[in-house]
Amino acid sequence: MSILFIFNRPPYDSTDVTWNGLRLANQLVENGHKVRIFLMNDAVDMAREACKPPVGYDQDLSNMLKDLITKKVEVQVCGTCMARCGIFKNQPYFEGAKASTMKVLAQWVSESDKVLSF
Repeated sequence: MSILFIFNRPPYDSTDVTWNGLRLANQLVENGHKVRIFLMNDAVDMAREACKPPVGYDQDLSNMLKDLITKKVEVQVCGTCMARCGIFKNQPYFEGAKASTMKVLAQWVSESDKVLSF
C-alpha cells in the first residue's frame, strides 16, 4: 500500500501533531508500506538545517525526517513555499528533500492508496 503524508503545520507549534505524523510514517515504513512525504506551508521549515528544536523539546523533527529519507522515503517540499512560508524563508532544503511543485503533489495524491494530512 502507498501512503502519502502531507504536512502543513510549523514543525514546533506547541503540539505533537508533526511528531506523531512522523512517528506514524516511520511505523508504516517499518510495516513494509511505501511512504511519501510532501511538506508545504510552514511545514517546509522541517526540511531546513536551520530548524532546531526549541529549548525543552525532546525531539528533533528534522532528524526524524532525515532518518525517513535514509529509509528511502521520498520527501518533496513545496518550491513556492520556500520563499513564502516558515520562519526560515529562502533558506535551502537539506539533502534528500527536493523542491517540488503542486503538479507533483497532485500526481502523488492520485497515485496513493491513502493520503493523510497533518
